[in-house]
Amino acid sequence: MSRSTSPLPINLALQGGGSHGAFTWGVLDRLLEDGRLDFEGISGTSAGAMNAAVLADGMMKDGPDGAREALHSFWEAVAREGAKSPIRRSALNVLTGAWDLDNSFSYLWFDVLSRMASPYQLNPMDLNPLRDLVEETIDFDRVQQCDCLKLFISATNVHNGRVKIFGCSEITADVLMASACIPYLYQAVEIDGIPYWDGGYMGNPSLWPFFYECGTDDLLLVQINPIERAETPRTAREIFNRMGEITFNASLMRELRAMDFVSRLVDDGKLEEDDYKKVRLHLIHGDEPLKSFSASSKVNTEWPFLLNLRDIGRAAADEWLQRDAGNIGERPSVDLTELYA
Repeated sequence: MSRSTSPLPINLALQGGGSHGAFTWGVLDRLLEDGRLDFEGISGTSAGAMNAAVLADGMMKDGPDGAREALHSFWEAVAREGAKSPIRRSALNVLTGAWDLDNSFSYLWFDVLSRMASPYQLNPMDLNPLRDLVEETIDFDRVQQCDCLKLFISATNVHNGRVKIFGCSEITADVLMASACIPYLYQAVEIDGIPYWDGGYMGNPSLWPFFYECGTDDLLLVQINPIERAETPRTAREIFNRMGEITFNASLMRELRAMDFVSRLVDDGKLEEDDYKKVRLHLIHGDEPLKSFSASSKVNTEWPFLLNLRDIGRAAADEWLQRDAGNIGERPSVDLTELYA
C-alpha cells in the first residue's frame, strides 16, 4: 500500500463450519504471507475459534511464519485424527471425486441415531478425540499470555441462551470445545459450573467485542456459511441443512443490521461520530466453491479435501487483497445492506 509502509490494523471475524474451517485456514495463510495487515483482534466461533487460537499460539512462538506453520500443523493433525473415524465417504463418492458423505452408510446411520438419542445416552463417557488433538497441538499458556492480538471466543450459555465471550487469558481446551459443541453430537461443556453449546447459535462470530475492545474501525469477515441460496430445498436433508445455515447466520445478520443502523445515524448527524464506532466492513467468502459442497462435507477431514479448501481460501484472499486491500483505513469494501437486506 503506497500510503503506508507499516502493516495496517484490522479486526478479523471468523465463522465456524466444521472442516470447512480449512477455507479460513487458507485465507489466514495468504493474509499472513502478504504481510500488509496487522490483526488487532480476532473473534471466532467453533472452527473459527480453533483457527484463532492456533494463530495466536503460532504468532507468540514465531510471528507470522510461526502462525502459518501452526495452522498447517493443526489441520494436518485434524486429517490424521479423522482418518481413524469409521465415518467416511462411500466408494461411489470416492470414485466420482465427490467430497460429501450423503451416500455414506456410516454417516447416515450415525445421523439418524443422533436424532433418536442424546449424546448423554450414546456417549456417556463424553469421549471426543478433538479435545485430545486440541490439547496436543495448542500451547494454552502461550495463548493466555498473548499480547500481539486480542481474542474473542464465543460460546452459548445453555441456561440463559446468551453468548459468552472468552478473552485470551480465559482460553483453555474447554473453551474451544464449548465453542464447537454441537448439542446433538456432544454433551454440553461445563466451565465454572455453567454448561455451554456451540457459539454459533448466538454469535457466528460475535462482532460487538470489537466495538469496545479494539481501536481500528476496519473489520474483515471471513464467511463460510452462505447467506443466500438460489434453489429451494426439497429433500428432508436439504431442508435440514438450509435450516442450519439460516440458524447459524441469524446472530451475524442481527449484528450487521445494528452496525448499519448506527452508521446511518452517524451519517445523518443524529449520533456523534466521536461517541459511536462507524465500522468499515470487508468480506472474504467462498461463494460458489463452498456452496457446491453439501453440509455433510463439513464432517469430511480427508487431507486432500482440507488442502482443496485451503487453496480455495488462499485464492479468495488473494483476490480480495488485489481488489480491496487498498480500502483498509479509508472506506468499506462491501455494502452492509448487501449482506442482510
